[in-house]
Amino acid sequence: VPYVPSDALALMPPEARLHEPREALDGGTDGLAVARRVIDGASSWLAPGGSLLFETGEAQVAAAVAAVAAGGLLPRVATDDELGATVVIGRNG
Repeated sequence: VPYVPSDALALMPPEARLHEPREALDGGTDGLAVARRVIDGASSWLAPGGSLLFETGEAQVAAAVAAVAAGGLLPRVATDDELGATVVIGRNG
């Protein structure tokens, strides 16, 4: 799921910015527009106990967790400092 805010695309490293389609990177104004669309319907297609996982930026964690909770999923956050990755997980039920 793209999570880069639209106005931050120009700040991305050239190897990502120049070789990936904009749709793969651009997450809208706050970087969570696409994630919110997925989250909004997830409880209807995820199996009970199933999980939705998506990468996000550190600055977006609070808003992403709030979106997951608002979508009826149980949120949690996983990080990997070595990879510099932050993943928000929403569990159905």
